[in-house]
Amino acid sequence: MNAEGLVEVVLPGKVEPEGLEIRHGAVPAAGPGQVLIRMEATGVSFAEQQMRRGRYYDQPAFPFVPGYDLVGTVLTTGEDVEPALAGTRVAALVKVGGWASHVLVDAADVVPVPDGIGPAEAETVVVNGITAWQMLHRKARVRAGQTILVHGANGGVGSVLVQLAQAADVKVIGTASARHHDALRERGVIPVDYRTEDVAARVRELAPAGVDAVFDHVGGRSAVDSWRLLAPGGTLVSYGSASTRDDEGSKQWPVLKLLGRVWLWNALPNRRRAYFFNVWAGRALAKNRFRAQLRADLTQVFGALQRGDVTAQIAAQLPLTRVADALRLAESGTVAGKVVLNP
Repeated sequence: MNAEGLVEVVLPGKVEPEGLEIRHGAVPAAGPGQVLIRMEATGVSFAEQQMRRGRYYDQPAFPFVPGYDLVGTVLTTGEDVEPALAGTRVAALVKVGGWASHVLVDAADVVPVPDGIGPAEAETVVVNGITAWQMLHRKARVRAGQTILVHGANGGVGSVLVQLAQAADVKVIGTASARHHDALRERGVIPVDYRTEDVAARVRELAPAGVDAVFDHVGGRSAVDSWRLLAPGGTLVSYGSASTRDDEGSKQWPVLKLLGRVWLWNALPNRRRAYFFNVWAGRALAKNRFRAQLRADLTQVFGALQRGDVTAQIAAQLPLTRVADALRLAESGTVAGKVVLNP
């Protein structure tokens, strides 16, 4: 069917980046309801950094092909799929399986990429963009004139979140290490150095009445501080436990502890709300609603990219076969934006 052959990256177990394996095989055929996508861009997310350490809370059993999302062109369609989809560029959120030259995806899970957006550009805002949009607009429901605190304002999700917030006329305080402060100031963000400053004290100075929302990917102690910085009516959106990336022990425990805190905070009569955001929440219970929201929200993000409200930050582009270098680069903390893999 296709002379190219399949190339995929396999995570065989808990390994250093160099331990990832490149596997070659036959290109799969699209089954009923599926499309076969020729991958044009996939990326390194925080999820894969956790998965290779066995720390992602619901990762599949080893070995598996990682890759949280991808952008590519539909090569073929299976039965019960609109044949006109063939030849169109689409994006898909898959959680695993994206680090491959050809990927099978349910046709209902693909979102068209508008003309004029390149594959690498689009890739930078798939998982990061959908996460940022849903946290900002579906969970925190920010309004113009509000003030928010974004932890890791230069990170993958953080940088998109900051730009979407500013497009909504929201004032942003952002934590980042000092070397990212100039770039944040250029974006209109008030930067706070989480390494050298007392973040809570500095935020209280900047927003004496508290902030309207905090977006926290660190978890642990940070989530507690974040909760205390909220103004009445404010919302904490916690979306990870980055502080435990290198820990040993249970991978579920940091998340369960955080969920426990969130539950407790929401039970208190204090006019504040806390959420633990998981982009996959609701998929098992209401798949069609989940898909409709994902499509609507990712389409909004692509629109923001087209208008220039959001700038695609590509840290580097490397071929799939150099995945070890890509993962090392993403984990180094020295780059801004998304490390993108091409076939």
